[in-house]
Amino acid sequence: MAAAKAIRELDPRRCSEIIDEIVRLEKKLFPKHESLARNFHDELQKTNTGLLYMKFSEEDDGEIVGYVMYSWISSLCASITKLAVKENYRRQGYGEALLKAAIQKCRTRRIQRVCLHVDPTRTPAVSLYQKLGFQIDELVKSYYSSDRNAFRMYVDFTDDS
Repeated sequence: MAAAKAIRELDPRRCSEIIDEIVRLEKKLFPKHESLARNFHDELQKTNTGLLYMKFSEEDDGEIVGYVMYSWISSLCASITKLAVKENYRRQGYGEALLKAAIQKCRTRRIQRVCLHVDPTRTPAVSLYQKLGFQIDELVKSYYSSDRNAFRMYVDFTDDS
């Protein structure tokens, strides 16, 4: 992960070109029925949604390596709604860094639980989540489509963790 630089928080009111690049990445990485590309702008306008992204270089013209979108459902619970890293940057620590940053953002809101859904066949993603303390809560049948299930996973925090 030597080349990528700081994780940045998206300001949806001032970053239309970054949002456009993330939407293109969203379309490329996720099947149409799982993609938020059509309503990405609407999602970002919600007051309880955040998005962090990482560029390949410090310069503003650097390529976006990946992003994580999260929302806080209540004062106690948050959800990771998207975690995406470009294919040629996977398995280099970028996803882990983005996920840790999103979790930290949620923790600053005194969130006690962070949840997410993941396709059980995406073994590297499941392993990453488990590495960061997420536990499998249950298998949700037909979550993505009639033939694709999801693990619902969570990590809990106490005041001293």
